[in-house]
Amino acid sequence: MISRTLVYGLVVILCLLGTSSTTARGEDWPQWRGPRGNSISNDRGFLEKWNAQSGVLWRTELPEWGDSSPVVCGEAIFVTSQKDDELLLIKLDKKTGQIQWTQTVGRGTVNRIPLAAKSPQQRKSQNFHASQNLASPTPATDGKTVAVHFGNGETAAYDFAGHQLWHHNFQEDYGAYTVWWGHANSPALFKGMLISACMQDSLAGVSETLSPSYLVAHDLTTGKEIWKTSRMTGAKAEENDAYTTAAFVERDGQWQMLVMGGNTLDAYDPLTGKQLWYLPGVTGGRTVGGPTIAEDMVYVVQGKKGPLLAVKLGGKGEKPRTDIVWREEQGTPDSCCLLASDKWLFALNDDGIAKCFDRANGQLQWKERLKGDYKASPILADARLYCVNTKGICTVLTAGPQFEKLSENAMEEEMLASPAASDGRLYFRGRKSLICVGK
Repeated sequence: MISRTLVYGLVVILCLLGTSSTTARGEDWPQWRGPRGNSISNDRGFLEKWNAQSGVLWRTELPEWGDSSPVVCGEAIFVTSQKDDELLLIKLDKKTGQIQWTQTVGRGTVNRIPLAAKSPQQRKSQNFHASQNLASPTPATDGKTVAVHFGNGETAAYDFAGHQLWHHNFQEDYGAYTVWWGHANSPALFKGMLISACMQDSLAGVSETLSPSYLVAHDLTTGKEIWKTSRMTGAKAEENDAYTTAAFVERDGQWQMLVMGGNTLDAYDPLTGKQLWYLPGVTGGRTVGGPTIAEDMVYVVQGKKGPLLAVKLGGKGEKPRTDIVWREEQGTPDSCCLLASDKWLFALNDDGIAKCFDRANGQLQWKERLKGDYKASPILADARLYCVNTKGICTVLTAGPQFEKLSENAMEEEMLASPAASDGRLYFRGRKSLICVGK
């Protein structure tokens, strides 16, 4: 765990170097799921309760709309959005919420069809669920460069002054997207690389040419491709689709990049893209929530509310089924990522059923229903869980083995994006605005 913390700590240090502020402050939230990729902030001083009259430091209207989470680095906040056909990267001032600049990364539109099984012809192109558009992937920054990715493949990097450093379109480079309900994978940072995942319907049985699923790494500063690895798992149709982001851990001197999707959990060397081990037969359906790592375990949910699995890390080649330490069959999350603390594993499903398990053996500690429906992943800060429902109500819980609801905080805006936590402040991205909560 120490070495894993160190690599994400490098990201935070670069963020510190990228700001002119000399005031001591807490850690940043530089990418999807925060500085360690686990939805946890080590900062203190976050509010437990707030309302429109007390605790909201600023609220900034954004060009509509997107579901990407904000990232925070130094005195800068970055968020993406889609306004008509414009794909936007927006930089805001952390203290005031003032928009400092907006860049148009590219252009694109979304095609929508009724939510149902696709015909063979419809499978040959991606269509978007009503809950998202092209601005669902979350940006990533190392303190000097911020990279963005959109659901039509537009991928680019900018310096903090807003100058574009490089640009690619992954559909032009690697082939058309065939994700059933809209590509939405957030990229991840690792040792100066931007690592992206595309996991999608292979079109097996409906096309002579297979549609590729792959992992690809680019130099964050130059955009040069460093490696690209095919990830064709043999899953069928929509079961190939995954909207997940890679997670990283080091064990016994070997870095592992864990990927979940296509009915498979596997690990790669993030420096080369070489597969290290794989666990096949994790069958369920398309996968939304990514892997969560804690110590020597990784926790995943099989697609479409399938079983929650606790799996031992490590190995070579195909992992035995005995490496699945425990499983939970009922009421598992679909959209929300799992969250692991030192001893406990927290799960929140789309219907608002929250659970706490003993991480080691899966013993249920508590199960309670929260208000509303959920798409945003919960975060942990200051020993509290912050859970945001689709109506913009944030329920705050004690992050422990006894259920304790501390507050419900209404922000009166539709929210599907996961919040960010940095330096004692919480950042909530709604459909219309970005909201900062703090003392």
